[in-house]
Amino acid sequence: MKKLTALLLALVMMLGLAACGGDKPAESKAPAESKEVTQSAAPAESKEPEPAEEPITLRIGYMANYASLWGVLSTIEQGFFEEAGITIELTPFQDGPSEIAAMEGGSIDLAYIGKGAHKLCIQGKATIFAPSSVHTTDKVVVLPNSGIESVADLKGKKIAFNSGSSSESTLDNALKVGGLTRDDVILNDLSIDNIVPAAVSGSIDAAVCWNPYSAQILQQVEGAKEIEFADGSTNISSWICLPKYAEENHDTLVRFTRALFKGMDWGSQVDNYETVAQYCATETKTDLNAQLLQVGDAHWFNIADISAGLKDGTIKGYYEGMQNDMVAGGNIEASEAKEDVGDFVLFDVMEEALK
Repeated sequence: MKKLTALLLALVMMLGLAACGGDKPAESKAPAESKEVTQSAAPAESKEPEPAEEPITLRIGYMANYASLWGVLSTIEQGFFEEAGITIELTPFQDGPSEIAAMEGGSIDLAYIGKGAHKLCIQGKATIFAPSSVHTTDKVVVLPNSGIESVADLKGKKIAFNSGSSSESTLDNALKVGGLTRDDVILNDLSIDNIVPAAVSGSIDAAVCWNPYSAQILQQVEGAKEIEFADGSTNISSWICLPKYAEENHDTLVRFTRALFKGMDWGSQVDNYETVAQYCATETKTDLNAQLLQVGDAHWFNIADISAGLKDGTIKGYYEGMQNDMVAGGNIEASEAKEDVGDFVLFDVMEEALK
């Protein structure tokens, strides 16, 4: 009996040990399965998209013509600003000096200017960060019965112009080509929006202005025409900001310029001229044909122009030539001219934008 009891106890113990041993594999599998799932799932769950640049809004000053709007509207309409996280607010102005005054007042951030306002950049009131276009010829609108057939015929004539803008620099160039000085003509310094009425009224013989104002005179005054001249001067247009803004917002300028260059590259293609003209007509609420008349006014820079021009010095040469013209024409004093145009032109922003 004792032997039987001992045998039974031994059997129970063996079964207990077997049962305990059988539980261990199940317990060891569970953590292994859990660990495998955790390791494979964690990287996928923790992976995040690259952070986008913080959205910004930039207030832009422009003049109501093709030359001012072609690049910025191409960039807006083709989605390059949106791609860069930039919202654009456009505000029209009559001329470059008015835009710079608005920047100083804090109502806009950046602006497009024609040649005339570049003298304010040389004088330190604004900084250039991107080129837009270059004009190879200038024009003067002459009224019927004025007897003006060339710039030499401007002698003794009443001429309307707008001081401080491209109108003034064009006037000085025209007089120079005609072998004249300001003392040889009768000058009427008018605001740009008063030049057209003066021409329509017949109170002047000629007008020095830019599109769309020149086109309006041609449309409203029967017999009016343009005389074209070239004096080898550099008529460049640019994008500007205040020097302090440039110091504090370098990355923003690069970001804006990179998107702008993409838009300019698209808008400078001949096949896109009519589409760009329609953009401009819509923005300025003018006739499409009036905008199409302006597409041949300049050479519109593309990315290849700017890239090659920065490498071989052509872009710098434009600004050097423009400054020399300002001195020769008496728009600035020789003492105001900068030895290095890099003092008022941010070539580094252009180069970074191209990368």
